[in-house]
Amino acid sequence: MQVILQEEISSLGKAGEIVNVKEGYARNFLIPQKKAVVADAKNMKMLEHQRKIISAKQAKLKAEAEKLAVELNKLKLVFEKEVGEEGKLFGSITSKDIAELVKEKGFEIDRRKLQLKDPIREIGDCEVPLKLHAEVTAMLKVSVEKK
Repeated sequence: MQVILQEEISSLGKAGEIVNVKEGYARNFLIPQKKAVVADAKNMKMLEHQRKIISAKQAKLKAEAEKLAVELNKLKLVFEKEVGEEGKLFGSITSKDIAELVKEKGFEIDRRKLQLKDPIREIGDCEVPLKLHAEVTAMLKVSVEKK
């Protein structure tokens, strides 16, 4: 029996996928729990409509992310920190610090999307990737200077 999954089920697939399951499993578990619906013509039409809406939303989100990436790529973040010998910082610059400085510049970002492997602990320039969308990544230019 073919059903359309309404939510992700690890053993079957993701929401929106059409899968084959045994009739009893569908009738006694998936459909009553509203985890799936029968893959008939009406539900298939509704699925196509939902996919169009979702793809339009994704396209809009991607366009917004690309626009934001262009703005963020122009941005240069400068940190002035106390420095010890050999150019090592007292403390470090973390993704939280970078996100706060970006916010001060007028952009709202989620610090968890910053792909900073390790905190910055030395003077110099570096680029920090910021994943704005599954297909869009901005590069933030970070400069650390002696105070």
